Amino acid sequence: MNLLTMEHVDKSFTDRMLLSDISFGINEGERIGVIGINGTGKSTLLKIIAGLEDTDAGTLTKAKGLRIAYLPQTPVFDEKKTILENVTEGLSAREEYRNIAGEARAMLTKLGIAEPDRFACFLSGGQKKRAALVHTLLLPADLFVLDEPTNHLDAAMTEWLEDYLNSFSGAFIMITHDRYFLDRVTNRILEIDKGKLYSYTANYSRFLELKAEREEMALATERKAKSLFRTELEWMMRGARARSTKQKAHIGRFEALRDRDKIETDAQVEINALSSRLGKKTIVLDHITKAYDGKTYIDDFSYILLSTDRIGIIGPNGCGKSTLLKILTGTILPDSGTVESGITVKTGYFSQENEAMDESLRVIDYIRQTADLIQTADGTLTASQLCEKFLFTGAMQYSVIAKLSGGEKRRLYLLKILMDAPNLLVLDEPTNDLDIQTLTILEDYLTSFPGMVVTVSHDRYFLDKIAGRIFAFNGNGKIRQYEGNFSDYKAACAARDAGTDGEANAGRTSKKAKKSGDSATRPGAQASSKNTWRAPATTLKFSFKEQREFETIDGDIAALEEKIFALDTQIAENASNYSRLTELSKEKEDAEAALEEKMERWVYLNDLAEKIRAQKT
Repeated sequence: MNLLTMEHVDKSFTDRMLLSDISFGINEGERIGVIGINGTGKSTLLKIIAGLEDTDAGTLTKAKGLRIAYLPQTPVFDEKKTILENVTEGLSAREEYRNIAGEARAMLTKLGIAEPDRFACFLSGGQKKRAALVHTLLLPADLFVLDEPTNHLDAAMTEWLEDYLNSFSGAFIMITHDRYFLDRVTNRILEIDKGKLYSYTANYSRFLELKAEREEMALATERKAKSLFRTELEWMMRGARARSTKQKAHIGRFEALRDRDKIETDAQVEINALSSRLGKKTIVLDHITKAYDGKTYIDDFSYILLSTDRIGIIGPNGCGKSTLLKILTGTILPDSGTVESGITVKTGYFSQENEAMDESLRVIDYIRQTADLIQTADGTLTASQLCEKFLFTGAMQYSVIAKLSGGEKRRLYLLKILMDAPNLLVLDEPTNDLDIQTLTILEDYLTSFPGMVVTVSHDRYFLDKIAGRIFAFNGNGKIRQYEGNFSDYKAACAARDAGTDGEANAGRTSKKAKKSGDSATRPGAQASSKNTWRAPATTLKFSFKEQREFETIDGDIAALEEKIFALDTQIAENASNYSRLTELSKEKEDAEAALEEKMERWVYLNDLAEKIRAQKT
């Protein structure tokens, strides 16, 4: 049965055409994911379906009696009422045969809201989104229309929602950037691209294959059209005359080819690794503890950041993950313990909420507040060129920020942070409100980023791609370390729960971690925090060789850093001498590898020295 049909719908916003001649239908039992670059009209499409936006042209036909439940991207609550009252608003009278309050309480608990009788004014933005999701799921509906339902859900909550939607008897259409979620709950993908809508009967993985096939066919057609146009153009230039019906038809074909809609290849968010030089000292967290209102969120945690670290931080909402990031960046201080930061550490902090933006500023002026020029692997780029690489075209650059969508503002905020060339990237929920295309390129960037990355994320796909070590909060202030990415962490937990060698699994190095140079087998990695699982030694002491190395390693590191700095100067001076440039680049690569090895030894030796001193006392 057809639930809803859109025919030849147009919709524009200010001077931007979002939807152009859109036609599609939704049938019973369909599970639809809507994807596309931020600002292309995804949320607008959902609002039209939900009846909250009108179309500029075209028709929308709904089945008689169709019940639609809509989850907005940014829900609004009556803060004078309790959370439970907001969630059950308008439900009890119509659904007396159900224990609405009981269902609501159970679902709120599942989504981490344990006090539903508190007033809604105490909810954070993420809690409001989760409470609004409960309200939507409780509504009697034939069609769920969900705008970013996975935002602000941790991994366990996301898995619960997967199970709920897979058991739902109706249809749904949703926007989400969680690629594993799309794979597991959808059977159709709608892609909005340059105002057009493309439909694929597939989940996300199959969609990628089908999209590549569609684009290849379109490019092949365009190549043939260009070839034919050149032939027709030559004929016209030889002096064609419209004296016969045949020649008039020939000229008509030429004009049709000339005026055809050209194939536009997708723009890519291109980010070259921008970072400042990092010295030998990074950041040392030494026995830090942090509590609020009598609850301990971080309990006696120690860690030394290494220059190649790719750390993913996971745990239940409200367990202290963002608190750890704020301590790491110096935004707040621990209650006890110390945080030491090297003088060369330059932090880029991408917080959950964008910084306050003056929305009357033009996009280009907002970026120029950070820098007019930036050095990249491709040479010097202007602020305008960087904006182009982040999909802010010339016209958009001179538009005011107020005209951008929420996702576009998020992308603009990320650009400003990256172009400041940090050598430590601290990312708090970077996957919220970023489209899949931007996320994919960001992941590629992070893989090659020549600095440290620490991220809080609930996006399992993102963590699988970028993490080489997982910090897992248990909700009681303790943090355990697991080598590898999110899937490695899940495997270790499963092995531990099954009674097998879970601890060995937690310390095992994944291939991905080895590839990124984040070796879990090095002594420094295992000793860098007392929370990492490690068999205790009976008596600790330096060997003769280690004692000599400990005494000279600071000088060795300084010498290597000076050598790399000198090589950078020589590389710049020999940019046009290919042969010499190749030699210098190889020499620099070897020096950097030696420095990395020395840094790892420095971590190990200093940690061992501290343990020996503690042992003696």
